[in-house]
Amino acid sequence: MSEIEQSIAALARQDGRYHVDAYLFVFDALAYARDSMQLMEGAEIEEPASSDEPPVGDAPSEPSDSEESAAEAEELEEIPGERHLTGQQLCEAIRCLSLEQFGYMAKLVFNQWGVTKTGDFGHIVFNLIEIGQMRKTESDRREDFDDVFDFDRDLVAQYKIMAPE
Repeated sequence: MSEIEQSIAALARQDGRYHVDAYLFVFDALAYARDSMQLMEGAEIEEPASSDEPPVGDAPSEPSDSEESAAEAEELEEIPGERHLTGQQLCEAIRCLSLEQFGYMAKLVFNQWGVTKTGDFGHIVFNLIEIGQMRKTESDRREDFDDVFDFDRDLVAQYKIMAPE
């Protein structure tokens, strides 16, 4: 188990509301947003820090002085070249990835993890910010995650089973 996974597991135990898999799924959704949804073009994203990098967002687009810039930047400020998702964009990535991975069972999986509404993802993200595994900007608020989509409507009722061609 990596150092990051250990810190997230400790966080999940300490907080007690959400399963460690819910925290890890948020990181998967960040990668999904970047790779599959292309939500980050010209935007900014928070990503997990590896054990040998400072806990800041995605790798800077320009390799010059990024570590010094990160060290000098205040916790709530953006770092030049860092990409960032809004709470709403991250929730959309979570919704899309969950339907892709879990299908009709997405809501059930989230419920098993202690997640019953999109606001719970806000708590997860801000818990990760607290332990230095994500960063936020001054404009980011936990409330940005509230009521982004409805689990019953958007994960269950609108789910379409696609017949193989």
